[in-house]
Amino acid sequence: MNGTEGINFYVPMSNKTGVVRSPFEYPQYYLAEPWKYRVVCCYIFFLISTGFPINFLTLLVTFKHKKLRQPLNYILVNLAVADLCMACFGFTVTFYTAWNGYFVFGPVGCAVEGFFATLGGQVALWSLVVLAIERYIVICKPMGNFRFSASHAMMGIAFTWVMAVSCAAPPLFGWSRYIPEGMQCSCGPDYYTHNPDFHNESYVLYMFVIHFIIPVIVIFFSYGRLVCKVREAAAQQQESATTQKAEKEVTRMVILMVLGFMLAWTPYAVVAFWIFTNKGADFTATLMAVPAFFSKSSSLYNPIIYVLMNKQFRNCMITTICCGKNPFGDEETSSTVSQSKTEVSSVSSSQVSP
Repeated sequence: MNGTEGINFYVPMSNKTGVVRSPFEYPQYYLAEPWKYRVVCCYIFFLISTGFPINFLTLLVTFKHKKLRQPLNYILVNLAVADLCMACFGFTVTFYTAWNGYFVFGPVGCAVEGFFATLGGQVALWSLVVLAIERYIVICKPMGNFRFSASHAMMGIAFTWVMAVSCAAPPLFGWSRYIPEGMQCSCGPDYYTHNPDFHNESYVLYMFVIHFIIPVIVIFFSYGRLVCKVREAAAQQQESATTQKAEKEVTRMVILMVLGFMLAWTPYAVVAFWIFTNKGADFTATLMAVPAFFSKSSSLYNPIIYVLMNKQFRNCMITTICCGKNPFGDEETSSTVSQSKTEVSSVSSSQVSP
């Protein structure tokens, strides 16, 4: 075995030399140089200083401007809430532990940090599933002229949290556990050990199948069918040019969100599954640390994509920041252009959803 297993940790280094210490009690500078921990601190500080304001501003702008309170936007607000949870309860902890070079908050703090990191990622993933299904139902019309209402959006939000909790909570109650990973200053599910007391293998398989593979399949199926339908509608001119443009723009925005999530989380999932299927294999702390920390960047993608691709939301954000004025002077024009795009649910309630 090329690692050292303790009561509540696994360090990816053999203790033949006697240098391995508990990541809850001693700095782990034998795994990585101190400067690498400082780099992690700078990176996490960047995520906090950018992710918290932009996600908080997303919530503020949506609640302040009534025209943005459309059912589809509820799901986007849900994404912002999940990202804020990650920033407040996950990133802040990681920043402090990386600064100290080990997980100073002990096993309980590790469980809390791991829970919120997993919860935030899962809420984001299942929110994208709901968005994909909404796009599929509204554009492909398997249920006719379906009306995506506020009640549907609220049920979708409830569904995302139920699924997220069903993934993040079990390690808190004995089905697997959260332990330090990578450079031992952040925590995640135990992919590393065979400990029979925690049934790690069954939990990891459950998590990968139910909470990663199936959602990804649903997303890709929905968008595969959606792309075919959009091309068919464009060829037959079934909708007006304005409606088709609005549909494509919103769909493109959601697809970019999906790609952003996959970009952030796929490397982590691949490395974690490799470690799970090759227990005892030799790997460095950096091998797991890099994708683990990179996955946290997903908290920035969704609001940035939404602001860049939704002119009306962007104008509302500018007027909020600038105390009710838009210094760029294009609020009225862009509002007209993106009216159907932003008010997705209003349009979809009659014929289509952009």
